[in-house]
Amino acid sequence: KSSPYMDNNAPGSGGKGGLGSLFGGSEYSNTELAGVPLTGMSPLSPYLNVDPRYLVQDTDEFILPTGAGKTRGRFELAFFTIGGSCITGAAFGTVNGLRMGLKETREMGWTKPRNVQILNMVTRQGASWANTLGSVALLYSIFGVAIEKARGAEDDINTLAAGTLTGMLFKSTGGLKGVARGGLVGLAMSGAYALYSNWDHIRGGSSSSNLY
Repeated sequence: KSSPYMDNNAPGSGGKGGLGSLFGGSEYSNTELAGVPLTGMSPLSPYLNVDPRYLVQDTDEFILPTGAGKTRGRFELAFFTIGGSCITGAAFGTVNGLRMGLKETREMGWTKPRNVQILNMVTRQGASWANTLGSVALLYSIFGVAIEKARGAEDDINTLAAGTLTGMLFKSTGGLKGVARGGLVGLAMSGAYALYSNWDHIRGGSSSSNLY
């Protein structure tokens, strides 16, 4: 006596009378699906009618405008630089204000006037440092974007020039000596950043030259 239930492994079970015929597709038995390569993926529904090999991506894919690179330019990085500098300055100023407040009010007891004085010192120092570092980052970003657009190239020369001009303009109120001192500090800091950014390339070049 035959069973009223259909065997999925039976050759006739993949006919047109299944659910697949309702959607215009075809059904497959478990035996037929056994040979489908599913590299790194879980078994898919046979009704998808998609080869799983085309769904496996070994490399990253980007959707970019025509002529755009895979790295962000100075204009895109300017927002991160300015915001990060403001947050860093606020955090450093808060810690410095707390240290100064505790030092200046150490003769006072833990009373409300002391707490208010410490809080005022913290907010004042935090806002001051956030404003200072944010202004420096804004000037550096403006000079960097302007130099990049003027030269039509992006390299370490833009970094060094932007850092030097930022230091000179930031210390322009201190006279010629202040301008020179600020330019040297900006050049040193931008040079250190450029050296850090290219450190892997420098080490790779030195190691390859030692092989010959």
